[in-house]
Amino acid sequence: MDSASSSPPPPSEDRRGSGARAPVPPYVKAAAGSFGGVVEACCLQPIDVVKTRLQLDRAGAYRGIAHCGTTVARAEGVRALWKGLTPFATHLTLKYALRLGSNAVLQSAFKDPTTGKVSAQGRLASGFGAGVIEALLIVTPFEARLSRFSVVKIRLQQQKGLSPDLLRYKGPIHCARTIVREEGIFGLWSGAAPTVMRNGTNQAAMFTAKNTFDIVLWKKHEGDGKVLQPWQSMVSGFLAGTAGPVCTGPFDVVKTRLMAQGRTGDLKYTGMIHAIRTIYAEEGLRALWKGLLPRLMRIPPGQAIMWAVADQVMGFYERTHLHPAHL
Repeated sequence: MDSASSSPPPPSEDRRGSGARAPVPPYVKAAAGSFGGVVEACCLQPIDVVKTRLQLDRAGAYRGIAHCGTTVARAEGVRALWKGLTPFATHLTLKYALRLGSNAVLQSAFKDPTTGKVSAQGRLASGFGAGVIEALLIVTPFEARLSRFSVVKIRLQQQKGLSPDLLRYKGPIHCARTIVREEGIFGLWSGAAPTVMRNGTNQAAMFTAKNTFDIVLWKKHEGDGKVLQPWQSMVSGFLAGTAGPVCTGPFDVVKTRLMAQGRTGDLKYTGMIHAIRTIYAEEGLRALWKGLLPRLMRIPPGQAIMWAVADQVMGFYERTHLHPAHL
């Protein structure tokens, strides 16, 4: 320990001359988020299925999270709890890559040129911008699949039954083709407005909270070369993941309803504001937070898993590429 403390400063400090360390490149953060998304999807898909079923339940068929899960497993088989896993895993993998990468790029734009630090306002703006990019710039040819996967995932999850012959959608590809054929290409972007609002607000809160908890709990400052233990990253990620669902509950419910109803026939909801008003008038204020508990069961643990993986990937890069003197 003493020899490490007396070792010469890392090369990154020498190059910059101000004591600031070279940041982890956005592409490394994107890759770290992508790895974390794969692990998260595999672990937490059943909770996402339950959340979707509860949000779409207008008749009170399910009496709660446990009843919903057991009913689905008993009536449709245990594998039904992993319905939509392929689009969900792909969604999370690309989403976290885009989220962490774009947040890193935006933060670099808000850094103080003298100190190299990002203010609280800059961190909020970077997070919100990353959320908006996550929801909107995915319509480019490469990332457009993200919003499509959300619609396909919702449509697959709302189907009930065991026999494939009786199901409207036979799988992710068939589902996407059916939506395009019957509703047009824009059917794959149902619920875009509430998605933008939900993602922007959620990411602004999440990135700011994660950085705050890292500092308060573990004295870890971004770019200081310190790598958290996986359990420390999980604690910070879990706590940071609790604020978003509470703040963005109405947007998530509306997004789910709009994605599930399609774009043809007699539409119940004509848009985000109309959906919020209709749900409030017909089902009460609490209905706008339907599925909140399963979201709290899914998102904070999901953030814990993702950050545990992502922090280790970024830490490995820092140790092997940015700070070799510390090895």
